[in-house]
Amino acid sequence: VQLQASGGGLVQAGGSLRLSCAASGHTFSNYVVGWFRQAPGKEREFVVSISGSGRYTNYADSVKDRFTISRDNAKNTVYLQMNSLKPEDTAIYYCAAGGSLYYTASHQYVYWGQGTLVTVSS
Repeated sequence: VQLQASGGGLVQAGGSLRLSCAASGHTFSNYVVGWFRQAPGKEREFVVSISGSGRYTNYADSVKDRFTISRDNAKNTVYLQMNSLKPEDTAIYYCAAGGSLYYTASHQYVYWGQGTLVTVSS
């Protein structure tokens, strides 16, 4: 499956952004999709994942209650709505597929998009 992330940009602290992850190549609804992020000088970290049906989600504590993941399988797209953004949310955000809902390590996912940069200014 091929993944393409988009929607990043520059936003002030407290603002919102919505990222999209568009997929092609396989039956999209078969795949758990996860979002990871990597800040400068730091390791890639898990943000959130969503089951193939969209019914189940798994959030990192750092984004719980601020970020919301959803998917539209008819459009082969997963969305990440990010609210109340903080400067520490600044990172390149990657979407990934081929893991399991409760996998939080990047090596546990098989397919990766190219990443989209989110910058939150204070």
